[in-house]
Amino acid sequence: MAPSLSAPRVLTPRNMKPFIRIACGAWAFFLGVAGSGDVLGKGKPMSFFELATESIDHKPTQLSAWQGKVALVVNTASACGSTPQYAGLETLWKEYESKGLVVLGFPSNDFGGQEPGTEAEIKTFCSTNYHVTFPMFAKVKTKGPDKSPVYRFLTETLGEPKWNFHKYLVGKDGKVIRAFDTRVQPDDSQLRAAIDEALKAH
Repeated sequence: MAPSLSAPRVLTPRNMKPFIRIACGAWAFFLGVAGSGDVLGKGKPMSFFELATESIDHKPTQLSAWQGKVALVVNTASACGSTPQYAGLETLWKEYESKGLVVLGFPSNDFGGQEPGTEAEIKTFCSTNYHVTFPMFAKVKTKGPDKSPVYRFLTETLGEPKWNFHKYLVGKDGKVIRAFDTRVQPDDSQLRAAIDEALKAH
């Protein structure tokens, strides 16, 4: 005897309500995550040190590793007229590292196509030519709608970089203090004074 087949369930406005609730909840969750674009499920970050990125070796990196330090964040490029600033940034890093400063380099190809290489090529270039030892990261977008969460945070109040080697100074509390354009060299007295002031803050 063939097994009986139950009649297909007819969807009515009443029995569709659980499905509608589930679908709406899933859509709201998706919008919340997609809209944040920063820390999964946490929404807009309140501190630079809440963000995550990738090292130049493509390893996941939490910026909380430098929590409590003053950070100088620079968008770098290997074929720019300002590329020799790498040497000054390394000197600054060596001089101030023990005082609580970290220099963070984010290669970007946003300006003049002056950073076309791979991360491996960039790392070799920086090490060979400028003996860079400060932390470097994977290439990022620093401007426009597709900019990285790091630069979305940095540029919210002080605007986007106009060229390579634009510098953002981040305080110990993870708030962006000041921005310095490409023309400001790493040994500039105003930059160093701002770093000294930030290091004094509690």
